[in-house]
Amino acid sequence: MRMKAKGRAFTVAIEKGEDGYYLASVVELPGCHTQARTLKGLDARVREAIELNLEAMGEGAKIPELVAVKKVHV
Repeated sequence: MRMKAKGRAFTVAIEKGEDGYYLASVVELPGCHTQARTLKGLDARVREAIELNLEAMGEGAKIPELVAVKKVHV
């Protein structure tokens, strides 16, 4: 049975790889990554990856609260 992430928002970092694929990482869920050829395809895969990750974590899993995202220039 899949645990639904309904009502919960997640932060997704998206990069474009050298091969043209879009790569997505869910910030609040370490190890939750996916890829697709298009941004539309990536959206569906991200949702599936989140649901599968939450299912693997189990019902009582605590998801860290994201405090901020910022760019740092060096």
